[in-house]
Amino acid sequence: MELPIYNMEGERVGTYTVPDELLQEKLNFPLLHQVVVAHLANKRQGTHSTKTRGEVRGGGRKPWSQKGTGRARQGSIRAPQWVGGGVVHGPKPREYNQKVNKRVRKTAIRMVWISKLQKGQVYLVEGLEKIDKPKTRVFKNLLEKLGLSERKVLLLLPEKNETVLKSVDNLPNVDRLPVLQPSTYDLLVHNAILTTPQAFDLVVERRLEKVNVR
Repeated sequence: MELPIYNMEGERVGTYTVPDELLQEKLNFPLLHQVVVAHLANKRQGTHSTKTRGEVRGGGRKPWSQKGTGRARQGSIRAPQWVGGGVVHGPKPREYNQKVNKRVRKTAIRMVWISKLQKGQVYLVEGLEKIDKPKTRVFKNLLEKLGLSERKVLLLLPEKNETVLKSVDNLPNVDRLPVLQPSTYDLLVHNAILTTPQAFDLVVERRLEKVNVR
């Protein structure tokens, strides 16, 4: 497979060849679903908490007599049916973490990268990291030339570059991460991946190779 390489003006200046043998992987949707659900579950803090009727302050005295008042029988003003009372079966602090094996996680990331390549959602741009000072306009024009101004873009760089980060800070449709950090979820929620040919070398070497975890 050949990917076009663009310059900062959005002009095609070359091609990047990805060996076809690295792209022979059929999408396993149940596996991807498992990894994404685990990812979202592991992000939950699980600190939510409600009080039962035994934990709410007050309500120790019976509000009125059992009989003779014409009202329903009540034992405490902190019972669940009362405003300010306890909560029945409410959430308590808990762990949501789900374990995903390393082989499964790496296979899922490889599948998503292959899917992005097959859909033409990977864009390689030369000189992306060589901007001398922060210029939002440069990146905005680049996205317009590539047809990405209305798409959710993930910018991947091999190392931290403050100039580039400041240039895209004001672009609401652009997120950025180190090139090897995106999870399966990060790749799936973005419909365009913007990176450099040099950074993509790392993706081919570390993410597209066959998974072989001992």
